[in-house]
Amino acid sequence: MTAASAPNPPSTVDWAAIKARQKATWEDGDYASFSQYMEAGAIDILDDWHIGRGQALLDVGCGSGQTAIPAARMGARVTAIDLAENLIEHARRRARELSVEVRFDVGDAENLPYADASFDVVISLIGAMFAPRPEVVAAEFARVLKPGGTLRMANWTAASMPGQMFKCVAGFAPPPPGLASPVLWGDEAAVRQRLSRDFTDIQCRRRIYSQWHYPFDAAELVGLFRSQFGPAKKAFDSIDSQRQQELRDSLEKIFAGNGELRDGVLTITSGELLDIAATRR
Repeated sequence: MTAASAPNPPSTVDWAAIKARQKATWEDGDYASFSQYMEAGAIDILDDWHIGRGQALLDVGCGSGQTAIPAARMGARVTAIDLAENLIEHARRRARELSVEVRFDVGDAENLPYADASFDVVISLIGAMFAPRPEVVAAEFARVLKPGGTLRMANWTAASMPGQMFKCVAGFAPPPPGLASPVLWGDEAAVRQRLSRDFTDIQCRRRIYSQWHYPFDAAELVGLFRSQFGPAKKAFDSIDSQRQQELRDSLEKIFAGNGELRDGVLTITSGELLDIAATRR
């Protein structure tokens, strides 16, 4: 699906209800533990973004601090925000343990609680892509960035293993009608349409999420998603036992088909992202 064919949300959409549902979803499970298997790859992406020392940086959809804390250790002045309060609490604890200074806030990517032109850099690694109104997110990115500031995002594509997984899960637990798929943030045409009003020098390239390893097979990986990854957990909890088995089988097939198992370690090989760089006008 391209930007031109994305559905238009009905005018009667209850955005507050959708956001409350999303908040409950991401606070379910144990994403802080779940994300540990992806942290090395997240740091690789952050390294490639070459964040300058002393820059005021905002991490939107920061989760449990997987990019915010390393960015601060690289010398940036970091503020980070996420909808899930439990993840922010975890990130604050971890930053204290590591003696790293980061301001962590609970909040909404569509209503950032910061003044205009507050940041030199805004980043979002597979975070803000899940907010329900992408055009509002893009406008908020632009509002809080200084003129000439930099936006960096990396978002799953539809072809990636997560893109396939989200499509599968939606077949068992459909999202509210009319909402654009999160993986449209991994579609170059959609990204250019969303950013072109307020950004220039928009650059997009496809890359693979590196260092994505699980010390078990695809069947056990389904169990990890089932217990710790909020969207999958909510989907399983919403359907009966027969449908749960069907979802389990479908996810196992996706994980096995997008990974390589060697010596008991499953490496995901289809973690395709759209890596985005853009400059605030």
